[in-house]
Amino acid sequence: MKTGRKKTMIIIISVILAAALLTVLFTAVVNAVMIERGKKLIDLWEDGEKYDCILILGALVSDDGEPSAMLRDRLDRGIELYFSGVSSKILVSGDHGREDYDEVNAMKDYCIGRGVPSGDVFMDHAGFCTYDSVVRAKKVFGCDSVMIVTQTYHLYRALYIAEGIGLRCAGSSASAREYGGQLMRDARECLARVKDTGSVLFNVPPAYLGDPLPISENGDITNDR
Repeated sequence: MKTGRKKTMIIIISVILAAALLTVLFTAVVNAVMIERGKKLIDLWEDGEKYDCILILGALVSDDGEPSAMLRDRLDRGIELYFSGVSSKILVSGDHGREDYDEVNAMKDYCIGRGVPSGDVFMDHAGFCTYDSVVRAKKVFGCDSVMIVTQTYHLYRALYIAEGIGLRCAGSSASAREYGGQLMRDARECLARVKDTGSVLFNVPPAYLGDPLPISENGDITNDR
C-alpha cells in the first residue's frame, strides 16, 4: 500500500474510532444525568399531594388479553395510589394500534375488576411509546400534573420527558420482583434515553394527537367497545 493511501486509511479509522468513543461517552452522560434527575422524583412526593391523574404506562398483554407480570405490577401500584387519594383519575396508556392487540382495554378491565369505577379510568389508545404517552397526557387529556407508574428503570425517562414538557410530576416504582429479559430491556432503555433527550429538545410531536379528551370528564368517553 502506498504511503498516501496508508495515511488516509489511518485517518479514516481514527475518525471512526473517535466518533464511536464520543457516542459512547455521550450516551453514558445522558443516562447518568437522566437517572440522577429521576431519583429526586421517585417515591418522594409529599403526603396529601394531589395530581390530575395517575398515568400507568402500558406493557405486554398476552393473546388472551391478560396483563403480563410487569404490567400487573404497574396496575396494582396505580390502583393502590388511586385508593390512597393521590388522584381521582387513572390514565392507562399503551398500544392499541391494531385490532388484534389491545393493551389499554386489558388495563382498564383490570382496574375495574379491582374496584375502580369505570368513569375514573381513561384509556389512551395511542400511547405507542413512552414519549407519546407522556406528551398526550398533557396535550390530549389536559393534565398539568401526573403521577407516573412503571418500573424504576423506565421511570427515569418518563419523568425526564414529563419535566421537559412542563408537567408537574412524580413517579411511583412498580418494581415488585425480578423480570425475565431485564438485561435486554436495560440496553434498549439506554438508547431510548438518548432518543427522547432529542425528542424533548426538539419538541417532537407524538405519532397521533386527535381531539381533546379532558381528564376532568368521565373516563368512559374513551371507551371503544
